[in-house]
Order: sequence, then structure tokens, then C-alpha cells
Amino acid sequence: LLLGSLNTESSYFDLQIMYSKLKSEDNITSIVLSAPYSSGWVGIGFSNDGKMVGSSAMVGWIDNQGRAYIKQYYLSNQTSSGVKVDEGKLLTTDVPSAAVLYGDNIYLVFQVKFPLHIARQSVILAFSKISPNKFHLAEHDDKTTLSFDFSSGDSVSTYYPYQLKRNHGAFAIFGWGVLVPLGAIAARYLRHKDPLWYYLHVLVQFLGYIIGFAGVVSGIALYNRTYSNFTTHRSLGISVLALGSLQVIAFFLHPNKDSQVRKCWNQYHHWLGRICIFLAAINIVLGIELSDTNISWKVIYGAIISVMIISTTFLEVMMCTKLPKEGTCNGGLQMPTHHPNS
Repeated sequence: LLLGSLNTESSYFDLQIMYSKLKSEDNITSIVLSAPYSSGWVGIGFSNDGKMVGSSAMVGWIDNQGRAYIKQYYLSNQTSSGVKVDEGKLLTTDVPSAAVLYGDNIYLVFQVKFPLHIARQSVILAFSKISPNKFHLAEHDDKTTLSFDFSSGDSVSTYYPYQLKRNHGAFAIFGWGVLVPLGAIAARYLRHKDPLWYYLHVLVQFLGYIIGFAGVVSGIALYNRTYSNFTTHRSLGISVLALGSLQVIAFFLHPNKDSQVRKCWNQYHHWLGRICIFLAAINIVLGIELSDTNISWKVIYGAIISVMIISTTFLEVMMCTKLPKEGTCNGGLQMPTHHPNS
């Protein structure tokens, strides 16, 4: 008989797992999950990759009449309809599962059959303060991921930094996905407000670069703590940072407007900026898809992209209509080729 326990601290309260593994051909493991409880539900999920989607979970709660429930759920996608009751893939035994409220704690007790010689298992702990309605779970208030070795009796806590992940996404979206494009828009459509367009362009894009850089730094910290194998996302992020850094360097090394190489510098600056914005948008979408977050992130960034596309289209039409003689509609998104004191 192997015995083990693991404590983990989430943002709201402590959770504890205790388990005993019977050394038998059936590889049966008894698990007790305990947590302070006042209302809502508490759950433990088992995942192959540490993500909630595709995991099976045992969830317990006490209803308003004091009745205890424990159910198995399968999380097929990120929507509420994708959380399927009594459809999990955990192999339970004939021993009845139970949820018990004792004092201020709730205890979930159940047995599962794991594959023989199971390696380290990703375990997801989550809770909500809202009780299920007709077995439909409210969205979790917090969650954490652990790496747990049931085969040896050793437990290793690998707290997944969800707040760091949220910060990484927020910095990247606001910096690379909002401010940097706004700086480019100011340079193209506010050129008649000289020199206002230039100062807005520089200020907004510098601010976007700094916040975007913070997003990259938090992404590196996230990778060092989780070792997520998102090669494409990481490579695109490094590329965006490199292009953005080249733009900053180009600002300090720009030639005088009377220089013979100024035209080449303008083309370099314009196209490098466009490529940076384009790759950043792709990487933000990819990051949201990989993040295993709820649909609100997709809605928010989708709304940002939609507003920018509609606004840019409107401004482009207005500019081409009012300023046809200046040739501003030729050559795509041609930006101004001068700035004050240069």
C-alpha cells in the first residue's frame, strides 16, 4: 500500500489530496480531495496535457437542502454545453463515490483504475462559489495544475501560474495588438495634423513596444515555469520582438530627410512595421487558441480587430476621397516620409 498527500495553495483557498494505491493488477487508487467549503463546487480533473479541455473530472458539492453530490464530468470544449455530466473517461470501481461535508471542509472520496505503470499525471484542481444548477456547472473561480506521480507514491507540485498567463496575454494584446497598430494608424491618417501625428506615432508605438516587451518577458517566465511545447507561438513572439526592436533602433538611427538613403529607410521602416503588426496579430490569435482560456478572450480580441478594420477602412476611404491629388491612396498603406527636425 502506497500512501501520499499533497497540499497546494490556490488564489482563494488550500486544497489537499490524499491517496492510497493498492499494488494489484487492477492498479486501483483511492483518492480523497479535501477543501474548505461554504458553497459552490470543488473538483479534481485528470488530463494528459494539463489542459481542462479533454480532461475528466470528479466534482462534488452540497446543495441548498444539504444533500451531497459527486459526479463525473467530461470537458469536451470551453463552453458550458461542452461540460458533459456522467460522461467522463475515468474508470471507477464498484465502491461508491461520496462527497461529505465535515466541519468547514468538503471531502470527495472515490476510487479509479489507472493504467499499469502510470507515469506522472497532470491533475487539475478547480472550484466555483456557485452551486451547480441541474448538474450544470458554473464556470470555475480559480484552478491550478499539479504534476502527481501515483505510481511511486511521490508527489511533485508544479503550480501552473495562471495569473502569469493572463498577464502575458493582456500585455501582448494591449501592446502589440492595440497600441502598436494605433501608432501606425496615427502616422497614416493624421498627417494633416503636423507635427501632432509624429508625436502621437512615436509616443503610442514606444508605449506599445514597452508593454509588448513586458508581454514577451512574462511569456519567457511562463515558459520557464511550465516548459510548454508551443514552438510556433514562441518563435513568432521572438520574431515580433526582434522586428519591434529593429523599429526602435531605426528611429534612433534614421537619416536626415535630405539624405539620399532616406527613401530606402522609409520603405524599410514602413514594411518592417507592417510585417511586425501582421505577425503580432497572428501570434495573438494563436496564443488565445493555445491558452485554454474561456471564450471571453476571443470575443475581446475579435472586437478589437473588428473595430480596427472598420475604422481603418473608413479612414482610408475618407482619405482617398478628400485627398486624391496627393496620391495618398497609391502604394497601399504609404506612411509619411518625414518628421519634425529631421
